Amino acid sequence: MADDKRQKGIALTRRLFEGANTGGSGPMPEALTNYTMEHLFGDVWQQDDLTVQERSLITCTILVALNRANEQRVHFVGAKNLGIARSTIEGMLTHAAHYAGWPCAATASGVLNEVWPAES
Repeated sequence: MADDKRQKGIALTRRLFEGANTGGSGPMPEALTNYTMEHLFGDVWQQDDLTVQERSLITCTILVALNRANEQRVHFVGAKNLGIARSTIEGMLTHAAHYAGWPCAATASGVLNEVWPAES
């Protein structure tokens, strides 16, 4: 069962984060990597109650509200890889600014421009 979840998690993270800079600050501890692959991406992200695109947008929104720029860099690329329009992310940023604060949305806007430049 864990192997099946791990394989599902690995497949999803490859799909999501292709082209994203996931290097960050080095490898995670083995236990955290296992929970990430098996539980988070192999189980939670696989549920039928939301689409993977909805989960991605929700995740991006939470990362904006928490002002987590490093994780935004990865998940904004993931949203793009899933076919979520940049205009949808921009709309989310505008909406989130009213609830999470302008500094959070402004920082996220800069991150979005860094990893997913607007069409000229």
